[in-house]
Amino acid sequence: MTDRNPAAKTGRKRIAILGCTGSIGTQALDVCRRHADRLEVVALTAHSRTRELVDAAREFGVARVAVTDAARRSDPALADLPAGTSCQFGAEAAVDVCLHDDVDCVLVAIVGAAGLAASAAVLASGKQLALANKESLVVGGELLMPLAREGQLIPVDSEHSAIFQCYLGERAERAHAIWLTCSGGPFFGRTRAELEHVTAAQALAHPTWNMGAKITVDSATLMNKGLERIEAMHLFGVDMDFIRVVIQRQSKIHSMVEYEDGSVIAHLGASDMRIPIQYAFSYPDRWETPAPRVDFRELGSLDFAAPDADAFRCLALAERAGRTGGTLPCVMNAANEVAVAAFLDGAIGLTDIDRVVEACMDAHAVEPVQTLEQLADVDGSARDAARRAIRARR
Repeated sequence: MTDRNPAAKTGRKRIAILGCTGSIGTQALDVCRRHADRLEVVALTAHSRTRELVDAAREFGVARVAVTDAARRSDPALADLPAGTSCQFGAEAAVDVCLHDDVDCVLVAIVGAAGLAASAAVLASGKQLALANKESLVVGGELLMPLAREGQLIPVDSEHSAIFQCYLGERAERAHAIWLTCSGGPFFGRTRAELEHVTAAQALAHPTWNMGAKITVDSATLMNKGLERIEAMHLFGVDMDFIRVVIQRQSKIHSMVEYEDGSVIAHLGASDMRIPIQYAFSYPDRWETPAPRVDFRELGSLDFAAPDADAFRCLALAERAGRTGGTLPCVMNAANEVAVAAFLDGAIGLTDIDRVVEACMDAHAVEPVQTLEQLADVDGSARDAARRAIRARR
């Protein structure tokens, strides 16, 4: 059984951050900076931003780093790594650097399906997993959840951290529903016809959250909420009908759990990802906040609405994938990653994303999930199919 509070033995909890240069990774480093007396950063990875990786390695004096893009092996910035800091290259290196004995907790903040192998390896090793990669559970939840021991997997997504906390001290079997909140993104209220003409710059202007480009586009299409619904299904052992999406424009209610007696426990707070990141590191304790506090006397109002699944069709596609299960969520996720990248490159429009995803899902013969290798093959085939679908739209 993994020790739920490694800091009790070591003085400081020892952290590895996979994806340290992205939005979640940089905010995690800020949490570690603020709590240097409680947290020690021992390993870091990045895909291609070697200068930022080196700067973080120097600041925190880490033992190991990994660059998953092997083509960056000769980057001049790597010459500035601290003496004694080892550096590995390639996708497998991201797993290798976090499995050493000097690591207590691994934050998997890698974007996309690439985080699945790392998440599986961390759980199998018995180390605590702070999971900020929703695709791990969307694609491989059927493989990952049986590996997780009590207190070992702590969700970092703001919504899933909120649900996790709303269950604390309660009997899960007495819950009636999960209310998964959604900001509605930058295009809330737009019709399908209006969405046909939006630009990438408009899609990246999220009203409340500071996130990376891929997740921000997913929020604009509501695919992000569809992925989170599947993630919640695995995390909390419920079916899709149990998880209800509700628009909460102010992003101050991060999610709610409704119990059978009609009571609803909600998690409220600032729209700041450092709060759930810090909670994953501090669990089961709570530390002083890294974010400005909300003065609810000045908030004014909290608005709620139902999502428009006709305009934002990714939400319906994710529901279909979650209900079907097997390898279909893997296909949906892979096709979406390719389509979002094409949208950001200007190759397709926003509404073409769900068209590409649907075409790939329609063409796929669903199989039961069996191994990570199988999912990697399905992922690769779905990406090829998505690229063909994108070329056909040009």
